[in-house]
Amino acid sequence: MEPSINDPSGRGYRVPEQQDGHGPDHNDPYYDMGWAGGQVTGPEQQTYDPYTTPVTEPYPAAQYAAPGPAAHTGGQATAAAPYAQYPAPYEEQQAHQGAQVPQWQLPQDPPPAEHGQRTADPEPAYRIPQTPDAGWDMAHSRRRGWVSRAVLLCILAIQAVLSLRLSNTAFQDEALYLYAGHMELDHLLHGAELPVDYNAYFSGSSSLYPVLAALADSAFGLAGARALSLACMLGTTALLYSFTRRMFNERVALAAAALFAVTQSTIVLGNFATYDAAALFLLTLATWIVVRTDRAPVAAVLLAAPVAALAVGVKYAAALYLPTIIVLAVLTAWPHRGKRSLWRGAALAAGTVALLGIALLASDVLAGIQKTTTSREHGTESAFALLQRSAGWGGLLFATACVGAISYARRGRMNESPRSLSMSGPGRRRRVMIGLLLCCTALLAPAYQMYLGTGVSLFKHVGFGLLFAAPMAGIGVSRLVGAHFRYPQLGILLWVVMLCVGLAQSTWRFGVWPNSTQLVDVLRPYVNDKGRYLGGTHEVAVYYLREQTSQRQWTPTDNISYQDSRGATHTGEDGYKRALDDGWFDLVVLDGLATGGTDALIADNLKANARYRLLTTIPFENSSGTGAYRVWVKR
Repeated sequence: MEPSINDPSGRGYRVPEQQDGHGPDHNDPYYDMGWAGGQVTGPEQQTYDPYTTPVTEPYPAAQYAAPGPAAHTGGQATAAAPYAQYPAPYEEQQAHQGAQVPQWQLPQDPPPAEHGQRTADPEPAYRIPQTPDAGWDMAHSRRRGWVSRAVLLCILAIQAVLSLRLSNTAFQDEALYLYAGHMELDHLLHGAELPVDYNAYFSGSSSLYPVLAALADSAFGLAGARALSLACMLGTTALLYSFTRRMFNERVALAAAALFAVTQSTIVLGNFATYDAAALFLLTLATWIVVRTDRAPVAAVLLAAPVAALAVGVKYAAALYLPTIIVLAVLTAWPHRGKRSLWRGAALAAGTVALLGIALLASDVLAGIQKTTTSREHGTESAFALLQRSAGWGGLLFATACVGAISYARRGRMNESPRSLSMSGPGRRRRVMIGLLLCCTALLAPAYQMYLGTGVSLFKHVGFGLLFAAPMAGIGVSRLVGAHFRYPQLGILLWVVMLCVGLAQSTWRFGVWPNSTQLVDVLRPYVNDKGRYLGGTHEVAVYYLREQTSQRQWTPTDNISYQDSRGATHTGEDGYKRALDDGWFDLVVLDGLATGGTDALIADNLKANARYRLLTTIPFENSSGTGAYRVWVKR
């Protein structure tokens, strides 16, 4: 039945008394308002008083009585309606003159049911649809995937800008590795003799990263070699996002990538031509393979074995993180395989160890491994000082990771959808193990270097541990922000603080060594392939002037073994003094940075030595203050 104009509900005309089943009340306000039969009367009828105005021609009650349940008896209208004695409203009078009342004006009730028969309920005009318990689907969608990748591209762009903004000439280590790579290329391609045995003291195979970096340096210079490191670090962040997303979800993965991208080690290594970036990328790739093949057959995990072994070959210290990858291979497959996932860990460990053993037998890197890693000389730095440095460089991310690990152990649900409450996720024991594994991995490098008592390369090694702690830090940020981004300002604040810290620390780190442009210009006319030279950071001069000089011609200021004309060998301070007295060196370069005490001793000897004269003094600035290069030449 269609609703009437004056009654949109479609229930028909009803006066209050008829709807309630009561008779008319003469004090009813509807009478004073001019209501009759549920419809407002015309203007001329609004002054009608039913108690004072006589009825001269009353209308039949059965024809004009207001419809209602009480107005029907046996299918015929009765005079039970009290309004039958009064004239009908003006609109109804006009409607009944010559035409039948339209249906939309006078809706009719359904015919009464027979005695004992139950009438059917009327069909509702609107049905409320059944609503799902969640307004979104937890399954992966193309839209969510593309949005997540777009955010990741923004993170990678920020990381690239932060790294590329750093600018300085080659660092001592960069110069050494690039020069060694060029020498290795000449040895491989032309059979040239190596100036020194690099594998005897390098902390990574000289046949791997140095050769690759030298190829980039030959084509694009130092910027090309540093661009190779940037590509490795961007790939590391992308792979970190990928395997974190596989383990948890997109939000955790994006938070982990965003935090890792702004740490000091990530920013510096992205524009630093050393093998750390390449080793970190290979470790991340091995971790990604392990996580990605969690549901594949056991043999699929062996794909990570050559990658992990290659990472160790590039940088021996990467072996410190192999146990983490092996245990992660077991934990990620446990929900799908149970105890059978132990075979994954065993297969990965056996494959990696077998490849490393073959490489060790086929090369001469054992001496370098012992000197730089397993049997490294102990330093004198205190454990508390090293702990302070480690906390300053990665403490905020590590603290966030600890919060995330605790939160993950207490509640494993990673999705805000109510449907995820009924899903069977990882058990508490496995959640605790994952959190402990990833967070404790971040402590390996600081703990090992505190044992050695040295802070050499500590800032780089801290970054290796932060890679594994980043997924837990992503959970920490996700729980801090809350469901449905309830507190996004907290996550933004944390990221901005880490960004500011990373900016300041990376700027300071890239200014530790002085700019050597003026020094190289001064040395160029005095260096050739026949002279003998003494220099504190001679690797920089050898790299930039490799077309004129060789590493064999240079003696460092931290180690000397001088044989005089009588055949006697002199070392240490006595060796420098005897060599200068004999006029052994044609040129001496001092900077007072790495070996300040030895430099002062050499400078005092040169001032009193008539064989040498001070050529020039070149002032410089670095992160620690000011200094000067002093160049002495033989008369």
